[in-house]
Amino acid sequence: MTTKCLNFARIARRRFYQVKLIMNLNQYFSRRDQQFVFSREQACDFAKGVANDFNAIHDADSSRFCVPGDLLFSVMLSELGISQSMQFTFAGMVSDGVALNIEQQQESCRLIDDNGKEYLQLKRSGECLKDSAIINNIIQDYVRFSGQNFPHILVPMLQEQGLMLNRKRPLVIYESMSLQFDRLPSSPPHLAYVGGDYIPNGKRGVALLKFTISENEQVIGSGQKRMVLGSLLPYEKAESDILIDNYNACREAFLKRQQK
Repeated sequence: MTTKCLNFARIARRRFYQVKLIMNLNQYFSRRDQQFVFSREQACDFAKGVANDFNAIHDADSSRFCVPGDLLFSVMLSELGISQSMQFTFAGMVSDGVALNIEQQQESCRLIDDNGKEYLQLKRSGECLKDSAIINNIIQDYVRFSGQNFPHILVPMLQEQGLMLNRKRPLVIYESMSLQFDRLPSSPPHLAYVGGDYIPNGKRGVALLKFTISENEQVIGSGQKRMVLGSLLPYEKAESDILIDNYNACREAFLKRQQK
């Protein structure tokens, strides 16, 4: 892992502990009866202020804007609780102002719009926990980990393969994530990244990022985030550093605005 990435990671962790105490998920969406609606500002604030995610597609003024997948995941987890086995699969990008419903069946739930278009599917089984404090803790730990994927996890992972993201057309698709518990927690647990695997496929590839969930230093569960990476190029340090610097500059600009 490069020094640049390590420094970024330390800053990200400090930022996480600053926001962890003040996050209120309800401020990042609006309710219309039983529906959920996300504004550009709400989604942008969540991405940058909570998840430490500075992907340009989550900027409020982006022409390619979409709601962060981690925000959709967070709302579903908050509404439905935590089951012993959960598999989230993303099916489409949500724009601002789209009213969404959670369609529930016994072991399958879908996040859909009024036309029945599916954006996120959840398959679950086992016991279910609805303790809001524990759920909120898991949400914040997970989105913190998820928001740190770039640069200091994905960049070194690709570098080991002699590859890098195309800084002019970076393509990272959040495809799915899973949670598996040996037993459900009885107090706020801790999530920790434990490594990842890269599966090559020509100019595309799949990154599998793995984590454990512990309670009182005992591992009680695990999970995995699956990301599809496209438009990959042969690794060039100067080009890779530009992408990291641009990302870091967006982050610093956001923090300066928050301090005003």
